[in-house]
Amino acid sequence: NWSGSLIVASLTGAFGSSFLYGYNLSVVNAPAVYIKKFYNETWERRYGFSVDESTLTLLWSITVSIFAIGGLVGAVIVTPIVKFFGRKCTLLLNNVFAVTAALLMSLSLLAGSFEMLILGRIIMGIDAGISLSALPMYLSEISPKEIRGSLGQVTAIFICIGVFTGQVLGLPEIFGQESRWPYLFGAIIVPSLIQVVILPFLPESPRYLLLEKHNTSEAEKAFQRFLGKDDVSHEIEEVLAESRVQRNTKLVSILQLLRTRAVRWQVVTVVVTMGCYQLCGLNAIWYYTNNIFSEAGINHETIPYVTRSTGAVETLAAVFSGLVIERLGRRPLLIGGFGLMIVFFSVLTASLTLQENVYWLPYLSIFCILAIIASFCIGPGGIPFVLTGEFFQQSQRPAAFMIAGTVNWLSNFAVGLLFPFIQAGLQTYCFLVFAGICLAGAAYLFFVLPETKNKTFHEISQAFAKRNKVTLEMQEMNHYPGERKSSAEQESDFTSSVDNGETKKGIV
Repeated sequence: NWSGSLIVASLTGAFGSSFLYGYNLSVVNAPAVYIKKFYNETWERRYGFSVDESTLTLLWSITVSIFAIGGLVGAVIVTPIVKFFGRKCTLLLNNVFAVTAALLMSLSLLAGSFEMLILGRIIMGIDAGISLSALPMYLSEISPKEIRGSLGQVTAIFICIGVFTGQVLGLPEIFGQESRWPYLFGAIIVPSLIQVVILPFLPESPRYLLLEKHNTSEAEKAFQRFLGKDDVSHEIEEVLAESRVQRNTKLVSILQLLRTRAVRWQVVTVVVTMGCYQLCGLNAIWYYTNNIFSEAGINHETIPYVTRSTGAVETLAAVFSGLVIERLGRRPLLIGGFGLMIVFFSVLTASLTLQENVYWLPYLSIFCILAIIASFCIGPGGIPFVLTGEFFQQSQRPAAFMIAGTVNWLSNFAVGLLFPFIQAGLQTYCFLVFAGICLAGAAYLFFVLPETKNKTFHEISQAFAKRNKVTLEMQEMNHYPGERKSSAEQESDFTSSVDNGETKKGIV
């Protein structure tokens, strides 16, 4: 099922999208000391006195968390963009934001303007907000259902690879020096250029071509490329089965989606999983790994190398999840991942609290951090993106990803901005807050989430029908409001409306 085009599309799409998201999560960690010094020197040169510690902490928190504000903007504007330009073209055009951000951030030291760095972080956030919605949408629509989960995990795997790459390039031997830290941000241009060169030669999403552009011939060619076979009549028919009941509806807005009773619990589940994805504490570890290891008593010279282990562990865990997701399913990996995080957050709290009394406890703290990261990447780190693509029909998917993206980025911003203050207030007990969030998420998923492994979009809707308190017929009417026709009438309409793969007037 893994054709060459499918592999290249997923790798290229992820390298220029989710890779950059992960990279920008970790890239600010290594040069933090030098960037703060740059802020202080710039402030002193402008105003004649050094910035006070509280203002510097606030500026740094804004630099870290403003990335999420840009991501929120990207998540909000992605729906009209993917509708008008398509999934693939959206990923391509999104590189304009990445290149602009890279130039601003890498030239900020030379220009003596920390505002350029902050502005670049906002623009880079917009890029991430668009890509984290457009990429999972693209991957879920080009893959056969048998490997939809594995292909969806490519997003999470490249997030982890991006985090690890940012950590490695931040080593003192590479760009982790006072004179070289701008190169860390200039490196963002490389993945963007690679995506711009390769992605144009790959097809657009066949579901987008068939259901939204009504271009049967191009959709058939796209299916043939991605599936690596000539006979794609079964796949075309599967998509047309959705099209027959969708033909009388337009793209669903967020308000319409929230009002649709047939997808009420799907929306709630996406909100919960995306909220827990950010609020479970992993971004706090990615943003402030050096501080956490320092509090654990690790030697300052050793910290940059110990930090690299977190990126390696999360990458291996994400790859493992991609290999087993189609065997174990989404539900066990999600619930099990959150469950393990609860255990290791609790142990981490105890070890940080008692480390002054027992000499070996700092090493237990390191182990717990690595175990938390592995537990996250096994399930919660990528499956929420997969579920958002699986829960909704074609007309609902852009609005669903906008809701998921909004929750994702608001939660990301909250963690990045508030964690330093939570850590200062609660000291070693701060991670119990994240353990509580993981517990709430695991409990919800245990009682609500059905298994979606190897199921069509229609079968997943059936699994939620009872909880949404609608019959299957009512669910289809809620999905696709408007005057209903019989299957025979719809098939006749469709056949008469398409000629040589081109759409005639009146098909909608």
